[in-house]
Amino acid sequence: MKLQFLGGTGTVTGSRYLLSDDKHRMLVDCGMYQGVKTLRRRNWAPFPVEPHTIDAVVLTHAHIDHTGYLPALVKNGFKGKIYCTKATHELCKVLLPDAGYLQEEDAKYAFRKKFSKHEHPEPLFTEKDAYEALKHFESLHYHEEFEPVKGFHVTFTPAGHILGSSCVHVRHAGHDRTVVFSGDVGRQNDVIMRPPEPIQKADVLVCESTYGDRLHGETDPEQELTDIISTTAARGGVVLMPAFAVGRAQMLLYLVHKLMAQGKIPKLPVYLNSPMAIRATEIFCRHHKEHRLNQAQCELIDDNTHFVRSVEESIELTTKKFPAIIISASGMASGGRVLHHLKMLLPNPRNSIVFAGFQAPGTRGDAMVNGVESVKIHGEYWPVKAEIHNLDSLSAHGDYAEILEWLGQGQLKPEKVYITHGEMLAADVMRKRVRERFGWDCEVPELFQEVEI
Repeated sequence: MKLQFLGGTGTVTGSRYLLSDDKHRMLVDCGMYQGVKTLRRRNWAPFPVEPHTIDAVVLTHAHIDHTGYLPALVKNGFKGKIYCTKATHELCKVLLPDAGYLQEEDAKYAFRKKFSKHEHPEPLFTEKDAYEALKHFESLHYHEEFEPVKGFHVTFTPAGHILGSSCVHVRHAGHDRTVVFSGDVGRQNDVIMRPPEPIQKADVLVCESTYGDRLHGETDPEQELTDIISTTAARGGVVLMPAFAVGRAQMLLYLVHKLMAQGKIPKLPVYLNSPMAIRATEIFCRHHKEHRLNQAQCELIDDNTHFVRSVEESIELTTKKFPAIIISASGMASGGRVLHHLKMLLPNPRNSIVFAGFQAPGTRGDAMVNGVESVKIHGEYWPVKAEIHNLDSLSAHGDYAEILEWLGQGQLKPEKVYITHGEMLAADVMRKRVRERFGWDCEVPELFQEVEI
């Protein structure tokens, strides 16, 4: 059996891993690249293997850096099934069409404003392509073994990152080998998600390293939010929170309404301006077993949030001048409705922009949290005068200490560990930490490297 790293190496995006034997090929994750332009260009390159030669795809979770290339894969010839957990399937029904729609809109906007270098900018895939990809989906429960490809037996276990997130356990009957893909690993004490389930067995482990070289801040996120919101409101400003539609948006809504109910922050109008995040919030409220919030806490989110659904409502919201809290996708300010809010709010020092999670190098979010004086949005540069905050304590990824704690909770004694899904320094630091802590043979693979399992 062979494992080839088609993505997710040297960067935190574009996760794609190919398992194969003499007769079959199975892809674990099929993500888009995000961040710097050199990475985004990879989305437009031909897929490293012919899509029609892949027999099946298995997903760790729904985030676009793990699923976003699926519509293009199907468009370019993939004919097999795509397997995932129940919640991942529900979320992909939201995320993938939305991603296609946004790409179409961005291409139209670029053509209309003439800021693209291409005469007729085209999307990587369309909303229609996304719906075609969804026809290939088949969902299963956690701990339910299935055989997506002959000889490859797969099981999902909870990873605690977002709804539906899983570690993918692949046992090859013919080779009597088990490979486990961590996907994105959640926190041990997340505000809303339950901790990841320990892994008990793996001959080979493929482990993420997003925070492989750092620890999350020890500050109290509720106190940080209290200070930011209260101060901003007092000076008549707007608090804008760019947030991932799945996970971070729901956490921020919960914390904001909790603080209001406790009287710690003023009662301000709260807007969720992302159709994708709105639908994800509805899904979140249906899946109680995967998170810590009860029905009443979910209703607190629903009843006290203004859901901005239409384009007209969104445009109107960008003109508001009164103190308010706006949560909008995307979490790294790489696209979506949040860009229009940023153009209106960034030039005014009364406003605050609050990021709540990892900002990939090359994204606008990364630039802003690192003190850039202006950012390019829709072909123009906008001054960064608003206060910029980054609450990394609210990240959905475990830091290196949490991942080491998680790895030590099971009965793991892998023969080999491959450290992936991290920037180069983070991955290498994580490699050293895992080796020092457990004595395991660790390696940071290179893009397109193929290894025997």
